[in-house]
Amino acid sequence: MADELNVELREDTGKHKNRRLRKAGGVPAVLYGHGLDNICLSVSAEPLEAAVRRGSRLVSLTGAVNESAFVRELQWDTWSTHVLHVDFTRVAADETVEVRIAVELRGEAPGVREGGVVEHLIHEVNMKCLAIAIPEKIRVNVNSLNLDGSITVGDLVLPEDATVAENADAVVVQCVLPTELPDEFEAEGVPGEPEVIGAKEEGPAEES
Repeated sequence: MADELNVELREDTGKHKNRRLRKAGGVPAVLYGHGLDNICLSVSAEPLEAAVRRGSRLVSLTGAVNESAFVRELQWDTWSTHVLHVDFTRVAADETVEVRIAVELRGEAPGVREGGVVEHLIHEVNMKCLAIAIPEKIRVNVNSLNLDGSITVGDLVLPEDATVAENADAVVVQCVLPTELPDEFEAEGVPGEPEVIGAKEEGPAEES
């Protein structure tokens, strides 16, 4: 189910107007797409940021407009804590969209108990799927990942009719033995006694 966001028309635009809007707890937004006119909107920051952090990309806009939209682009502040601007595109539930989805590992790999380490190599994939079927994340269960085992893009569980751009043979996560440093590097890494340059032996203090 899409997150619902209440929006208002934003008639006043410009840097100063947008700055005042943000101070009041709002975020400037634009809705475009499907060959219709662009609409300048404002949306409350708190529900928008909550939806984004949950991974929601399909939202239901209510208030000034009433339609489904796709969160196309977000502009964050320097510390990536607050959204400064958002672009929405009109989208139908049965429309195919392209979106970048995070890959999250779940569980504990048995290979770790055999001395291996888990290497997470692909953290995001480009996916094409129906707008109504956009997942928050792709979750990968590693409970069956043994030493020297791997899980590839082709093994990912995707929504029905979804496809990803990455090569099916690309390794998403693997469990391998940790890399050992050659003996000479280990030897160089052993700290020795520091050499003191220009040190003088202390003698008796001079009498004044």
